[in-house]
Amino acid sequence: MADFGPEDIIRGGRFGNIPPEKMRQLLINGGGVLMALVLLLTSFYMVNPDEVGVIQRFGRYVRTTTPGPHFKLPLWIEKVTNVPVKHEFTEQFGFRTLRSGVRTEYVRGDFSNESLMLTGDLNNAVVEWAVHYRISDAREFIFDNRNPRETIRDMSEVAMRQIVGDRSVNEVITTGRQELEGESQKKLQEIMDSYHIGVEIRRVELQDVNPPDAVAASFAEVNQAKQEREKLINQAWEDYNKVIPKAKGEAEKVIREAEGYLARRVNEAEGDANRFLATWEEYKNAKEVTRKRLYLETLTDLLPRLKTKIVVDEDLQGILPLLDLSKEMGVE
Repeated sequence: MADFGPEDIIRGGRFGNIPPEKMRQLLINGGGVLMALVLLLTSFYMVNPDEVGVIQRFGRYVRTTTPGPHFKLPLWIEKVTNVPVKHEFTEQFGFRTLRSGVRTEYVRGDFSNESLMLTGDLNNAVVEWAVHYRISDAREFIFDNRNPRETIRDMSEVAMRQIVGDRSVNEVITTGRQELEGESQKKLQEIMDSYHIGVEIRRVELQDVNPPDAVAASFAEVNQAKQEREKLINQAWEDYNKVIPKAKGEAEKVIREAEGYLARRVNEAEGDANRFLATWEEYKNAKEVTRKRLYLETLTDLLPRLKTKIVVDEDLQGILPLLDLSKEMGVE
């Protein structure tokens, strides 16, 4: 069977009664419409709400467009790359999530090359973490690094190993988890900015931090011993807080009583001295009157204490007849 070209078909009259000149014109017009349609379709593009469009002209960056419909130069002259700048990406280290949900399923495998780290006190720790990030600069993300995902993973490991290497194993596994997350996020963002990756680190989450399996049992025993020690220390402080404040209160009470007794004795002594001085001054001014007053005051103080009182005349020569000696000497 012979091959036929367009000209042969037209000349052979295979399209009925259409003249060859008109058929040629129809083909030219159809080709023009087809070319116009191709130009139109390759000039129009759409950017989704969570994306921006990065336009390249012959491979060189020219502009970034916002979400919505746009036009560009057709065919291969300008090329558009949609970059999801509002989507949050996640990179996992030491583990892989197979299916998330109420019961998250993880990929079985050995990721110790990512998670096994050396701490500052030369111990080993298995650190599993996740890095959440967004694309902050689409131009830098596409043009300033060859493989952004691998770069982010490498830089994440660098930051985490540096932070873990500055801390003891106890800080990494027990007390310093929150501080570790914050500092690793800050350090990783600094590295990303220095390399112009065009990425914003949203957060760093520690998934799990444990000692290696070979020493897990020993580490648990050490932690149990430390907890027991803390318990005993707390009990000792509790007893201390019960006994010491009470003893201090009693000592303070004794001191205050002694100070009160001292003040009272001093005041009494000063009062007695002042009274004696006042009496002495009165005695010097009127010796006889003062002598009698002192005598009477002394009798007033002594007489109430005497059981038997005998009042005699000063002219009486003896007082024996007046005394009941048998009663005084216990004779019936």
